[in-house]
Amino acid sequence: MSQFFHPSRDHITLTGVMTALGDPTRLAIVKTLYCSADGRNCGEAAAPFPDMARSTLSGHFRVLRESGVILTTKKGVENINVVRLDDLEARFPGLLEKIMSY
Repeated sequence: MSQFFHPSRDHITLTGVMTALGDPTRLAIVKTLYCSADGRNCGEAAAPFPDMARSTLSGHFRVLRESGVILTTKKGVENINVVRLDDLEARFPGLLEKIMSY
């Protein structure tokens, strides 16, 4: 089983978050996840991009994970992704809400 790297709350940086969300594809993925309290698998979260190669989507999810924007957990054979709302709010109050409003 693969293990995913997730930075601790204290290691989430503003530069990392802004870089991750600066890409239109990743921003769209996060907006989809932001509206889903229970999280979504990679296919559901990436639904706006059905023609994108899986390897490319995987890379986008990796950047989001490693920047601390999302948390990925295994549930059976699926990878369930959720936005790290509490961690991001603790580090950068109001930032994600402001970004999601655009």
